[in-house]
Amino acid sequence: MAVFTSAPASLCLLRLSAIGDCCHAVALVQAIQRQWPQTRITWITGKLEAQLLDQLPDVEIITFNKSGGWRAYLHLWQQLRGRRFDALLHMQAALRASIASLGIRADYRLGFERERAKDGQWLFTNLKVIAEGEHVADGFMSFGKALGLQDLTPQWRWPLPPHTLDQAARHKDSRPLLLICPAASKAYKNWTAEGYAALAEHAHAQGMKVMLIGSPAKPEQELAASIQQLTPHIDENLVGRTSLSELMALISTASLVVAPDTGPAHMATLTGTPVLGLYAHHNPARTGPYYCRDYVVSAYEEALLAETGQTPAQLPWRTRVKDANAMKRITIEQVITQFDRLCRDFHLLQEPS
Repeated sequence: MAVFTSAPASLCLLRLSAIGDCCHAVALVQAIQRQWPQTRITWITGKLEAQLLDQLPDVEIITFNKSGGWRAYLHLWQQLRGRRFDALLHMQAALRASIASLGIRADYRLGFERERAKDGQWLFTNLKVIAEGEHVADGFMSFGKALGLQDLTPQWRWPLPPHTLDQAARHKDSRPLLLICPAASKAYKNWTAEGYAALAEHAHAQGMKVMLIGSPAKPEQELAASIQQLTPHIDENLVGRTSLSELMALISTASLVVAPDTGPAHMATLTGTPVLGLYAHHNPARTGPYYCRDYVVSAYEEALLAETGQTPAQLPWRTRVKDANAMKRITIEQVITQFDRLCRDFHLLQEPS
């Protein structure tokens, strides 16, 4: 039975990280806004994530400094003092988020059922949401079903500030634009510099402009530099040189994004940009780019079987491959095959005159 039969006055969503999961959660927020436009929505999230989510219309963003220790909790609770919400959507099964939730007053406290409520999250909620669907985005939409939403199909409409689009346009020319995000925040998710360089060579031969994107983190910049040493066909290296809002605008103008399991792969979902995802450590059926899961190059099942002797269906939903070399199972031939398929199916390449 749904919690609400009419629009609640206020809802609080607690999802601190990461960029990709916050992108998935945007679908729920926008579904709430479509059905209950008068409902006030407050989203508590991390500092980095807030840089992106601040663009959401009619959503109050409260920033939680995840590196701030106990002072961060006190600051958050002070900001919320005297406030009460009709419901808390506790959408992060992590102890840090659960501790933060102690200062959020709400009549209903929705959280994951035991199977997905790791770190004892179930102790901090009074209504358990049964997640339907294997993908994270579908699981998040199950919170909407529990609330009483009718339209539970994940969909995204991302607002793009004109000034960021103007900045993105400076990097465009007449060629289709391929953005390669070679690195994730966790290095074990990264494919090889040799593989990315070979893909850049192939894309250049198909008439595409090739750019590298990513965060300012030193390992990401080092990987980008290694790729540039292997091929002259990287037209621009923007790794560490864009804000999240600028990166979102650039992704919106691209023809294709290639990335491992990291934020820009899911930012592309928000703008409807095709994505070629590279996976080995996490199940792409659970965390793959939502609209392009059929195009993922995945070594997950192969690596999981080698490591555990079992298939994804035999193991818990969150099971991760631990082999640090699992991404090396992905071959350039596999990637180029899916790249060509994406280009054909989405009509990404220019027709010869």
